[in-house]
Amino acid sequence: MRQHLLHLALCSFLFIASSCNNYAAPPAISTPIPPANGPLPTSTPTPQVPTPIPIPARPAYILNILLDYDRHLITVDETITYPNQTGQPLDSLVFAAAPNLWQNCFELRALAVEGIPITDYTLDGHRLTAPLPAPLQPASVSTVTLSYNLSLPYMDQINSLRARIFGYSEMQMNLTNWYPFIVPFANGEWILREPWSHGEYLVYPIADFEVNLKLANPETAPIVASSGFPEPNGESTRYTLTAGRAFTLSASREFQVSNTKVGDVKISSYYFPIYERAGQAAMTASADALQVYSQKFGPYPHKSLSIIIADFKDSMEFSAFYFHSRSFYDQYNGTSQNYLTFVAAHETAHQWWFDQVANDQALEPWLDESLTTYSEAIFYETLYPDLVPWWWSYRIDYFEPKGKINIPVYDGQNDDTYKHTVYFNGAHFLQDLRGRIGDEAFFAFIRDYYTWHGHKLRF
Repeated sequence: MRQHLLHLALCSFLFIASSCNNYAAPPAISTPIPPANGPLPTSTPTPQVPTPIPIPARPAYILNILLDYDRHLITVDETITYPNQTGQPLDSLVFAAAPNLWQNCFELRALAVEGIPITDYTLDGHRLTAPLPAPLQPASVSTVTLSYNLSLPYMDQINSLRARIFGYSEMQMNLTNWYPFIVPFANGEWILREPWSHGEYLVYPIADFEVNLKLANPETAPIVASSGFPEPNGESTRYTLTAGRAFTLSASREFQVSNTKVGDVKISSYYFPIYERAGQAAMTASADALQVYSQKFGPYPHKSLSIIIADFKDSMEFSAFYFHSRSFYDQYNGTSQNYLTFVAAHETAHQWWFDQVANDQALEPWLDESLTTYSEAIFYETLYPDLVPWWWSYRIDYFEPKGKINIPVYDGQNDDTYKHTVYFNGAHFLQDLRGRIGDEAFFAFIRDYYTWHGHKLRF
């Protein structure tokens, strides 16, 4: 009714305005001329009402970095434009500063809000808390700047409880969760979970990224893979990512690269020279998966997708980017019946279930991991229907999955038990749900879930 009345009022206004030429102009009103030595007539200026500036839809990060590949050192100047969309005033901001989990890795040189230095911040583990000079009101914006150095740790796989992803090895350098970011604020608290021996724990707000990368020794530059779309920018390379969760970089002088395109999306596979056949197979599997999921779930959101061989045992997803375990390249057998292929389909699916529809990965990991594992089944039934029974037997049922799937990572006992429950029994749950409601309703639900919850967090 309100919209109808507004429409009628607008139509009436347009009718009156268009009819003005049908009326005679009113007679001119003469203004008396004051005496030569009298005061001049004055007019009262109409005050100008400032046009309200809408706050950004999401935070924006600009990261200017100088990378010294051989010394494993990174210098970063970071600017965050943060819109307060919490609905309440904020007295402080809380950042996830994961590099501080490594001894002597993270050196914060300066922190400022609106140009005002903040020296009374606290840094406890990976939690960085910065008090604000004045409360940040709802629907307002603050600009935060940080300057810091990173001295990267060695990715020691033997003496660690879980795969070391952040840092360097003899073959590559990986920047994962390398910059402080402002964590989500929900239900009156900042959402920052504790790391665990398995599974993911960070919760990422959607954000825009610009990363300007300058190399300390450009004459011996490594090949760089990233979450962003690259463009030359003087002495730097600018990488941009719109509406993503986590910006990641990997660099190596050993990388070879193969590229393909799916529509307007550039897919790049980075691998070591001895893995050329497997590297191209991972690229093809991701390209095929991207087409399948774009049709089944909704459009792929980014300009590029990077696949990077990982010098560690597990694969891991980030925005427009995933690491693929070197062990899967070793096992590649030239067919579609192998871990290289179905894990490539799995990690590609995370671009829908993690990057766009995000969740609390520590407390409700099944919301992305069950869906991405079941997406592998959709990949095979679409492209290789004869291999679907093999996939269920080899990938899922061999491990006899059981148990409640909606458990936190902290209740998973160990890495294997956690995966068997959340990933594999989660796939069975979705298969059972699909069987109960039918294909049409199931895929309509999946598409609606992606459409309505994209760019959001599911709590």
